[in-house]
Amino acid sequence: MNNIALYGHWICPFATRVEFALHQRGIGHDLIDLPPSAVRGSDFVLPDEFIEHSPRLEIPMVRVGGDYLADSIPVLEWLEDRVEAPPLLPADDAGKALVQERMAWIDKHAFRPMISMYYGVEPDAIEQASDALADALAEMGRWTTDTGWLAGTASSLAEAVAMPIHVRMAGLQRLGFTGELTAEWSAHGERCRSLAGWPSVEWSTEQTDEFVGRFEAFRRKRRSQNASRS
Repeated sequence: MNNIALYGHWICPFATRVEFALHQRGIGHDLIDLPPSAVRGSDFVLPDEFIEHSPRLEIPMVRVGGDYLADSIPVLEWLEDRVEAPPLLPADDAGKALVQERMAWIDKHAFRPMISMYYGVEPDAIEQASDALADALAEMGRWTTDTGWLAGTASSLAEAVAMPIHVRMAGLQRLGFTGELTAEWSAHGERCRSLAGWPSVEWSTEQTDEFVGRFEAFRRKRRSQNASRS
């Protein structure tokens, strides 16, 4: 057994961030396959240590030795401090501050509309979230103009935070994302696909189909419930 374990699941974008960072940094770890709450069956038994150490009972959670931490961005930064491996966070204060600023921006301005889009039910709400996501990706593409990366001259934790968007883009487009991807953002995606951590998080066609199928079923159910109330 390795001394590090990730509690996560491929369909969870927040777990994808951590899985990518671990592989990109070359950190050996055990993967405890634990679905997010929306995917767990009623008979799924949560591990005792997960119940004890994940306050919201949500993935990802990471164990390093006997210590645990949950929530993707805090975990990414914690691993930088706890595990000796090639870093994804700059050592200089200005570089570190830029990466952290952009991680927070991506979380707020790109992830929120992305999740709102595939959990959206009504066409107007899906379109609004799609437009907001397209605007966010265009801004993120502009960040890459000078260096090719989201913060600085190399891939960083900002790439880890944004990685799930690249991973699930084909699925997002099938679920209603209609924004035009800028050349800068598309080029960033190609660079990300060449990174060492990419193969660990890349989706197969079957995974994309499952992702899309789950949210199409979610929408049908919600629309049926809404129709029965009216």
